[in-house]
Amino acid sequence: MQGCVHIVDDDASFRTAMERRLKRAGYEVATYASALHLLVSLPSESLPSCILLDVRIPGLSGPELQSRLSELGSTLPIIFLTGHADIPTTVRTIKAGADDFLTKPVSSDELLRAVERAIARHRVTFGLKSKLDAVRAHIAALTPRERQVFELVIRGNTNKQVARALGGTERTVKAHRHRVMEKMQVRTLPELVSLAERVGVVSATRQTI
Repeated sequence: MQGCVHIVDDDASFRTAMERRLKRAGYEVATYASALHLLVSLPSESLPSCILLDVRIPGLSGPELQSRLSELGSTLPIIFLTGHADIPTTVRTIKAGADDFLTKPVSSDELLRAVERAIARHRVTFGLKSKLDAVRAHIAALTPRERQVFELVIRGNTNKQVARALGGTERTVKAHRHRVMEKMQVRTLPELVSLAERVGVVSATRQTI
């Protein structure tokens, strides 16, 4: 399976036509008559996916749904597809992170190219998000003392300096540091610092100095 496309449009005949086109191209398809229907059945992000979204739909508009999904932390790329294109809306939605803005009627080639690009981007985005979530989970698994050692080490402190700061011995610090490396699943200090930077721990600890 190539991925899933979530179609949000109040025009039933349009949803059916789009669903046929996309299924023929090998995509799984889910359709929603309104933004609220999608929010109630929030799509899973574990499958490479994108959202094909009309701009003008009753209730919550397309751009409003875009904002709501962003607030919810969704990483699903959005392709706007509308029969009422205007420059301000196009610019606003693209600036807000939309992948593409297509005008009805859209050719199958143009539609499929846009969907392919969006789903490829979601594969990358979701892969990165999964890795960062795993790093955060490893950090959360550290004991309070290991977390202190972790934060001092990634700021460039030696074992001796960490021991002095925490009122312990170098030997104890080495033991804690070893467990930190094991829990974080890294072998070197540069790897540890790199992971900390990617999830924002380094910048946060610097601000507290």
